[in-house]
Order: sequence, then C-alpha cells, then structure tokens
Amino acid sequence: MAGAGARQGASVSTAKRVGYVIAVAVNAAMLWSANQLLAWGWPSWLTGEFEDVLPAINRSLVASILANLAYVFYDRSWFKSLTQIVVLVISLQATIALLAVFPFDFSTYAINWDAVARVVLVVAVVGIVIAIISEAVKLGKAIKATSA
Repeated sequence: MAGAGARQGASVSTAKRVGYVIAVAVNAAMLWSANQLLAWGWPSWLTGEFEDVLPAINRSLVASILANLAYVFYDRSWFKSLTQIVVLVISLQATIALLAVFPFDFSTYAINWDAVARVVLVVAVVGIVIAIISEAVKLGKAIKATSA
C-alpha cells in the first residue's frame, strides 16, 4: 500500500464516517433528552436551576454534533484538533456553569452526594483543560507536518 501515508486524512473511511454519524445521533439524543429532563421530573435530584445551565449544555452538544458532521466529510488531523479545541472550550464553559449553578439537590440521600458531584465536576474541568492542551499540541504538530 505504497503512498497510503501521504494520503492519510485526505479522505474519510467508511468506518470513520459511521463512527461520526453514530456520534451525531448519540449527541442529538442527549440534546433532546437534556431538554426533557425537567418535564419528565427525572432524575429526582435535578432542580429547576437546571434551566439556567441548559443553554450552555445545549451549546456544547450542538458544537459536538456540528464537529462530527464536519468530520463525515473532512477529518484532517489539523482540522480535527482545531475543532476539538473549540468543542472542548464550549464543554469547559458548560461544565463550569454546572459547577457554579450546581442544579442538584441530594439532600434526601444519606451519603453526601453534593461533595461527590462537585469533585466529579472539578475532575471533569481538569480533564477538559488537559484535553485542550493535548489538542493544541496535536494541532501544532499537524500544522508543522503540513508545512514540511
């Protein structure tokens, strides 16, 4: 398969396209579900303040849907890293909004789930920041590779 490396990223394989389409479908289902949670009254520990963070969650899910739709047609490494940075920054904002508003009420539970949830959100923030840095490094390498 000579020359395959030179063409890597030039076209999107069928397997990758299927994966991207599945990601779009899953994120679309999550987007719809997130907007129904309060009407469903489930989960019971979700408070009405969830509406305050719902726009940020929606932005994050829509950004992921749009990125994955773009990857169906074009998934060069520099483009994926750039779009992932954008998606991650939007996700970071949504996670920080969840942490700031904290639309959860675990007071009916014997375990201090508030502390657990806050730790999970803080770990998520740290993880997203690390992912942004990682994608920035990948972007730099991809740009350097295309200019070489």
